[in-house]
Amino acid sequence: MQTISVSELTKKISSALSDPVFQNLAVEGEVSNFVHHTSGHMYFSLKDSHSRIKAVMFRSRNRLLRFLPKNGDTVIALGGVGVYEPNGEYQLYVEMLYPKGVGELHLAFEQLKAKLEQEGLFDQARKRPLPALPRRVGVITSASGAALKDIIRVLTRRYPGVRVLVIPALVQGEGAPESLVRALHLAQGTDCDVLIIGRGGGSFEELAAFNDEQLARAIAQSTVPVVSAVGHETDFTIADFVADLRAPTPSAAAELVVPLQEELQRSIGSLSLRLLRALQRKISAERRFLNQLRSSAALQRPDYRVNQLRQRLDDLLTSLALHTSHKMELRRGQLGSLAGRLEALSPLKTLGRGYAICSDEQGRVVRSAQQVSTGDAVHVALYQGRLLCRVEGRTSHERTEV
Repeated sequence: MQTISVSELTKKISSALSDPVFQNLAVEGEVSNFVHHTSGHMYFSLKDSHSRIKAVMFRSRNRLLRFLPKNGDTVIALGGVGVYEPNGEYQLYVEMLYPKGVGELHLAFEQLKAKLEQEGLFDQARKRPLPALPRRVGVITSASGAALKDIIRVLTRRYPGVRVLVIPALVQGEGAPESLVRALHLAQGTDCDVLIIGRGGGSFEELAAFNDEQLARAIAQSTVPVVSAVGHETDFTIADFVADLRAPTPSAAAELVVPLQEELQRSIGSLSLRLLRALQRKISAERRFLNQLRSSAALQRPDYRVNQLRQRLDDLLTSLALHTSHKMELRRGQLGSLAGRLEALSPLKTLGRGYAICSDEQGRVVRSAQQVSTGDAVHVALYQGRLLCRVEGRTSHERTEV
């Protein structure tokens, strides 16, 4: 049997524990042997009535905790199992830590978040931009909460002309998710250009209504852009991830949905000034062009340009006439030369010297006595006129009697 070193064995165990079955775990247990090291890391054990496992939560993770664990606390730890190789000990590497009860809520939150994210409800591609100048803003929150007062105060201060439609809903406790969903459905039939849904700060349990699956789907299906404004800047809910835009606080949501009137006025003033300067530059350029036209010879002496064109036309006509005459003479000379050559080659010229052209009844020229027989009719073309003859005889010599 081949031997392996302790390090090799430890690495094999570490590799085996990297299997997904040992990762993304939610482990419930009682905290014991808790040590908050000067490095910031937390070392402790989780135990139940039968077993114990070592755990570590590094500073980069535990600095986000809202409570300090202590021995005897029952907690839910989210993380994965690994091996600390120098000691050959397996331990739980904790990513998140929640007190019992609250931990169960967080676990449900993480599971729902993963489910909706996988379905694409958090994708940026499906999220819509907010209108630049909304005429009416819908606010879904508690009618008696401080969040509503903050939102209305900021809206009217930043953009006095905006209209606000308040759609009251429960934001905490039993029945709150259903109330928020009904308010959201009611808002779809209004003339609101954008919706703010949210509440003021609170504990994780108090914000639980905004972690409801049905509310998340209602926000995703809304035909009106939705801004989620739940709690404080450090609070995150499922509604934040699904909404078209997340605001860290209700007041910040009001600042995001409407522009600041003074900034609009400054922007309009700046654009007006730019437009005025552009028009002034355009008018100045056109005036310079008009002055150039006024001083041009064409406008100062309109007949001058016409006379120039008339003279140019006469020159062109004269040039055309000379060119045409020259071409005609050249073509006449060429035609005379060709006519002389054609005259020299004409068969009539030969006939005029006393020769004749004999052809048979088919019009074929007879060049040899062998082409005709005694009694055949032949046609004889003379310089003047034609003869119809009949062959009386023939010889194979140059002379044939007709």
